[in-house]
Amino acid sequence: MVKIMLEILVPTLWTCLAVYVGWYFTLAKHCVPITRKEAKALWHIHKQNIQCGGKKCAEIKRRGKIIGFQCECGYKHVQKRPIRSNTPAYNLELRNSEYSAVDSLHGPYKSK
Repeated sequence: MVKIMLEILVPTLWTCLAVYVGWYFTLAKHCVPITRKEAKALWHIHKQNIQCGGKKCAEIKRRGKIIGFQCECGYKHVQKRPIRSNTPAYNLELRNSEYSAVDSLHGPYKSK
């Protein structure tokens, strides 16, 4: 009797653990702080996209940091990011190179 229960219980627990780990690494998210300037820019984009008539937006704060905004029309935007996400790896050689993309677009022409 106990052996039969263990044969059912152990695979069930492993399946539950696998589902939880999959959820944690793919769907679980946390709020990311944004600047006041970013919140205002996102609000202007919201106004343009849906032709919103709202005149003001309220900041949504958590732990003293701005994480989003709420428009007068009722729209809420909260900046979220997956808990487990890769941060971009910047290649220092490309960033500090003499010929960067920004310099080539905004600076005088440099020949090799």
